[in-house]
Amino acid sequence: MHSFLMSHQPRWQVALEMLALGFILAIVCGSALIYTGAYDVAATRRHWPLTEWLLDTARIRSIKARAVGITPPAGLDDHAKILMGTEHYADHCAVCHGAPGVPKGDIAQGLYPQPPDLAATSKRYTDAELFWIVKHGIKMTGMPGWADHDDDELWATVAFLKMLPGMTPEDYAKLVMQDMSHGRQHHEGHDAQPQPGMVQPPGGTDHDHPAGHQH
Repeated sequence: MHSFLMSHQPRWQVALEMLALGFILAIVCGSALIYTGAYDVAATRRHWPLTEWLLDTARIRSIKARAVGITPPAGLDDHAKILMGTEHYADHCAVCHGAPGVPKGDIAQGLYPQPPDLAATSKRYTDAELFWIVKHGIKMTGMPGWADHDDDELWATVAFLKMLPGMTPEDYAKLVMQDMSHGRQHHEGHDAQPQPGMVQPPGGTDHDHPAGHQH
């Protein structure tokens, strides 16, 4: 009798009912996974392929949608801007993402998902998208937001990220040394303790500006 009645229903109505049934089943199964503790939240276990796809898709689409309307300022290729970005990257990013000639820190090895190699992945984003990511961070990735930092500093970080693909360890070390020299001119008399991942200048550590990362 049920099949007879269904055969006389419009196809769109049958499809709608099947869609509603599938949605209800998905909610029931999802709730069961959550409340029974079956879903493993350990950072030592990979996401299921479907979960990974959902999170990756949500991340990409969310970044694109929220970066709309952000206009990059002029002068991102200015050397002073790149030096400012080098300082931010060295202080706050290198320990997780690494840098040319600087390996990722120990904390990065225990994160899941693993912090990406920005020399490769930064090319996938526009300047506006990079700015949004640096400013707001990304949930469930370990990537913090730096909204408490000045926008000029964050755009400078974007300027550095644009230079990162193809940057050699010698190029990076030179930028860090230039930034440290510039910092010493403005902070003469103040000692800074070297941090993990710091690029050391020849001849000692007095008045060195840290180039590590706290991501």
